[in-house]
Amino acid sequence: MSNSLSSRPNLGQFSSIVCFKSVITGMEEALGEKMTAIALISAGRKRGKELAQELGLSNTNPSFDAIATQLDAAVGATGTHLTAVDKIVQDGDLIKVYCSETICSANEPQGSDRKCTFTMGAVWGALSEITGKKFRGIHTESVLRGGTHDVFEFSTLG
Repeated sequence: MSNSLSSRPNLGQFSSIVCFKSVITGMEEALGEKMTAIALISAGRKRGKELAQELGLSNTNPSFDAIATQLDAAVGATGTHLTAVDKIVQDGDLIKVYCSETICSANEPQGSDRKCTFTMGAVWGALSEITGKKFRGIHTESVLRGGTHDVFEFSTLG
């Protein structure tokens, strides 16, 4: 993330959730839900990979506690405000990332079937870049459907 704000000296680097959500719903109207999900996951993965590179974390493979702390600092309350990364745990062959206050779930009604596509993609890309592994990711629990967190589960490919 560049610290240069010369193109927005008054407004800075942040935008509103309302605008971000309008991008998502506009894409869904134009492309459909599945194509939009694919595009947003891909965009998120690219962002996560670049973030890990910017932080000097490529192929460092630290503990999951350290990854959670570093990602939370970068994308949480002291970073870009994308999501709070509360914890990352290994559960058998799965890596589970527990996030709260995800931008994707913001302003959604309880019971919504909204998935955290961009946010999951960003975590996915960062996790892949940091560990040097390829993953398959799915959004398994949601604050919109009774969960305490938005949980992304990653399984190693190959």
